[in-house]
Amino acid sequence: MGPVVRRPVAWVVAVVLFAEALGVAALNWFLGVVVDRQDMSLAGLDPHMMAVSSKAGGVVFGLYFALCGLVALLVALRDRAPAGLGRVLLISAAVVHGVLGAFVWGLVGWPAFLFMVLVLGLVVLLLMTYDRPQGPADAAPGQGGGDGGSPVTSPPAPTTP
Repeated sequence: MGPVVRRPVAWVVAVVLFAEALGVAALNWFLGVVVDRQDMSLAGLDPHMMAVSSKAGGVVFGLYFALCGLVALLVALRDRAPAGLGRVLLISAAVVHGVLGAFVWGLVGWPAFLFMVLVLGLVVLLLMTYDRPQGPADAAPGQGGGDGGSPVTSPPAPTTP
C-alpha cells in the first residue's frame, strides 16, 4: 500500500500553481500574437516589441509559477515544511496573488478576483499547515513526547552537600 496522505493541501496547491503557470504563459503568448497581428502602435511604441515583451513576460511568469508549484510538490512529497528559498518563493507567490487580486477586481471582474483570493488562501494555508515542526515533542503525554509538549524543561533540582 502507498504512503498515507495526511495533508492534501500541498498537492492541491501544486496542481493549482502548475495549472496557473500554464494558463498565464498561454494567455500572455496569445496576447503577444494578437498584438503582433494587429500591427498597431500604442502611444508610439513598437508593436513588435510589445508582442515580444508580452511573450517573454508570459514565459517568465509561467516559469515562476511552475517553480512555486515545484516547491509545493516537494512539500507534498516530503511532508515537511518548505525551508529557505522554497519558503521565500511561496511567500512571494502569496504576495503576488494578493496584488494581482487587487488589480483584477477592477480590470477583469470578480470571478478573477475570487480565483486570485482562492490561490492566495491555498498558499497561505500551505505555509500555515506546515508551520509547526512535527517531531517527538508533539506526541501525546506518556507516548515518548517528553513532558507533554512543553518546549522548555525545568532545570534539575539542586542537591544538598
